[in-house]
Amino acid sequence: MERWIDSYMNYIAVEKGLSRNTLDSYSGDLVRYASFLGGLGIVEIGETSKMEVMAYLLSLWKQGLSAKTVARSISVLRGFYRWLADEGVLRGNPLENMESPRTTRSLPEVLSLDEVESLLNQPDPSNPIGMRDKAMLELLYATGLRVSELTHLVLNNINLEAGYLIVLGKGDKQRIVPMGQEALHWLRRYLEESRKRLLGNKRNSFAFISQWGKGMSRQGFWKIIKKYALVAGIRKNIYPHTLRHSFASHLLEGGADLRSVQSLLGHVDISTTQIYTHVTRERLKRVHARYHPRS
Repeated sequence: MERWIDSYMNYIAVEKGLSRNTLDSYSGDLVRYASFLGGLGIVEIGETSKMEVMAYLLSLWKQGLSAKTVARSISVLRGFYRWLADEGVLRGNPLENMESPRTTRSLPEVLSLDEVESLLNQPDPSNPIGMRDKAMLELLYATGLRVSELTHLVLNNINLEAGYLIVLGKGDKQRIVPMGQEALHWLRRYLEESRKRLLGNKRNSFAFISQWGKGMSRQGFWKIIKKYALVAGIRKNIYPHTLRHSFASHLLEGGADLRSVQSLLGHVDISTTQIYTHVTRERLKRVHARYHPRS
């Protein structure tokens, strides 16, 4: 079983150009499935049928996993079995006609303009770490980058003169993202005043450096944004993607067209971007309900 999982992971890594995070998720799903089969005494993938797959999916439901997680597991297993059939390992795909559960897309949490302003004002730029944090928060809100894109940003992909970044997104797709004057100001100051002090005698191509002179991790930045949200008195459940959601929502509220926002976010499918139109509509409903005299 393990050898087929390894071969399949190598195949999709090369053929589909998926991101590291996506590959890790796929691998985790397949390893979990293999562990389940092992508990049934099944060690060869050829011994499985639709019955074993259904038993596995039922076990996921019993664990309380969401419909979205189960749907992803079905998608991963469907692709795995299809590949096995194409390779001649199996005669057919037991998931070929299996439907995925319907999932409802939850609306992302976004900050108000006042909350964003309060959050961005929390770092103290008089010290190197505060300057770094200020630059990261300003840049995240100004560009709508994914956190992994922010932490993996390298110096060679920053153009301070023209005011844009070259971002390597999902599937290793590049896009150019403008920064805006405020983020550009703080990024320039951080690079000129603070980065060398954090880096010390070490060398590193990443733009944002930890206090130990290494590249900033996603987990490290998650802790940073949580800390500043707490100090700012923001009661919402803040996480790094919140600024990305707020970036998109505020652009649309300000009159930006959906295609432009899609391009800035690096979404392949515009339907992914369309969820933010629901966010703005829900906010308008709340405003109407609160302030209209006959609501």
